[in-house]
Amino acid sequence: VICAPPANNWTASNSTLRPLSLSLSLSECKQAVVAGMAGEGEEVAEAEDMMMKMGSYGGMVRMVSGDPAEETMLLWGIQQPTVSKHNAFVRQSSHQLHLDACGRSLSILQSPSSMSSPGVTGAVMWDSGVVLGKFLEHAVELGMILLQGKKVVELGSGCGLVGCIASLLGAQVFLTDLPDRLRLLKKNVEANLYGDVRGSATVNELIWGDNLDPELSEPLPDYVLGSDVIYSEEAVTDLLTTLLELCGTQTTIILAGELRNDAVLEYFLEAAMKLFIIGRVDQSQWHPDYCSPRVVMYVLVKK
Repeated sequence: VICAPPANNWTASNSTLRPLSLSLSLSECKQAVVAGMAGEGEEVAEAEDMMMKMGSYGGMVRMVSGDPAEETMLLWGIQQPTVSKHNAFVRQSSHQLHLDACGRSLSILQSPSSMSSPGVTGAVMWDSGVVLGKFLEHAVELGMILLQGKKVVELGSGCGLVGCIASLLGAQVFLTDLPDRLRLLKKNVEANLYGDVRGSATVNELIWGDNLDPELSEPLPDYVLGSDVIYSEEAVTDLLTTLLELCGTQTTIILAGELRNDAVLEYFLEAAMKLFIIGRVDQSQWHPDYCSPRVVMYVLVKK
């Protein structure tokens, strides 16, 4: 049974989801990590298992509360990203990524040569972008997300795959990135969004922390999307500033990222939990053919 998204931002439920089946069970990891860190192990485990609905996402998410260090230790203990396959769905050395989505064969241009420039990551695709894009397609098919006619702002669009998929699913999408990333982004939007497209796509310059273009914030978006936007501690403050400015009471944020650096993720969660309610989307709700232990996905709503 698929429940319709609630009117309010989040509601409690006693429902549980099947845990990710990997080499460490959730209970084993909690016994080894959480119970060892907390005085009341059972209470911590109970909090970790709390499932809620948040924002406009109709699925149940696992609430992230308490010490952010516990969240990162659980993720690294359960999913073991360091021993999982890297780049399961992408190849950064290739000049194109081909992916079937929304009844189309998408062809995403990449710029492998740009990877030699320090700090440039948006010129190629990463697994988290593919995972998020296919998650949106899967969630819409199941009725857990409604994108038709919704306003969507994507942060750090990079090559544009996620924004293109959201547009094909009917959303009015604003794909944003730094000025030097827009040329490749526009090429991919023009190459893949042709003919009869249910939604629309507009490419906008956006530097996190700067004043927002009124086109992005008036009205505030229904959804804010981002893949691999949590990559350095230095960028967290500006990222959160922009997320907060884009968020209204009806805005739902969905972020996917690769588990590379636990310290960076912990830093982000510690700062974000002061401003947002955060829930982790279990991989059982992702597209079944596009799951990766190296990727995590969160839903955020403004407090």
